[in-house]
Amino acid sequence: MPARHDRLRPRVRTLAALDPGPAPSESAAMEADAPPAPEAELKRAEKADSWWGTVRFLLLLFAAALFIRSFIAAPFSIPSSSMLPRLMVGDYLFVSKWSYGFSRYSVPFGILGFRGRVLARLPARGDVVVFRHPGEGEDLVKRVIGLPGDTIEVRQGMVVLNGRLLPRQRIADFAMPISPNSPCRGIVPGAVRPMPGEHGETLCVIPRFRETLPGGRSYEVLDQVVNGEGDTYGPLTVPEDNIFVMGDNRDDSLDSRFNRRRPVNPGVGLLPLDNLIGRVLINFWSTDGSAAWLKPWTWFSAARWDRIGRTG
Repeated sequence: MPARHDRLRPRVRTLAALDPGPAPSESAAMEADAPPAPEAELKRAEKADSWWGTVRFLLLLFAAALFIRSFIAAPFSIPSSSMLPRLMVGDYLFVSKWSYGFSRYSVPFGILGFRGRVLARLPARGDVVVFRHPGEGEDLVKRVIGLPGDTIEVRQGMVVLNGRLLPRQRIADFAMPISPNSPCRGIVPGAVRPMPGEHGETLCVIPRFRETLPGGRSYEVLDQVVNGEGDTYGPLTVPEDNIFVMGDNRDDSLDSRFNRRRPVNPGVGLLPLDNLIGRVLINFWSTDGSAAWLKPWTWFSAARWDRIGRTG
């Protein structure tokens, strides 16, 4: 029996030698088909999460900015001198979006195209408002003088509201420093005059008055000439869903006194309430226009520090 067992042993070794395992090419194919290592899969997942996290953050940031600009507050810069002396070219303001409700003009880029106003409220006489121009599509700023049902008339530059002349008191001239964005703009030659200031600057001097609305609310207005183009108007009753707005710089404002269908220098005309965007809150920056982007130190020298923080 032991001799027979010995004869079988070499045969077993021979069978093992005849089966050396898969060929090298087959082994490589099997490795290629094998699932990736856990480390590689983890890195791939981390990269995908990082990319999506960045996109999600940017989308949330855009949504938050859109919400704030549409429903809370938005910045606005003054493009003209029509609201002197309250607002000057180069003033940057925050405008409240909630004051009068919301319309399609409240949302940037015209994303929502609905008609009418949501949570609508009338402005008060004397409010300084930003609105979309009914004809030209640009954003402007004026002061509310007449509400729906009010009768408006202008006689020799003085406003008559519902048959009563608004009190107007002559006060000290407005002396505006002349700068690159604020020239001495006279509608009629000699109506305004330049004069030297105390610190070497040149001032533009314009006649100034204090006008008072029923209820006691008052504000400053400029009146360069007695018989300017807009110094005679009406009487006209403001129709429903409209308001009457005027610039404080009465001889340099194309406001509700001027028809927006005029072929030359069209005005605002009667302003639909739907076109209201918001109420001016506060000046958060003001510059005289002398700054240069590539010279950061001029950003501070050009600032009108005394105008920052003004309200009303």
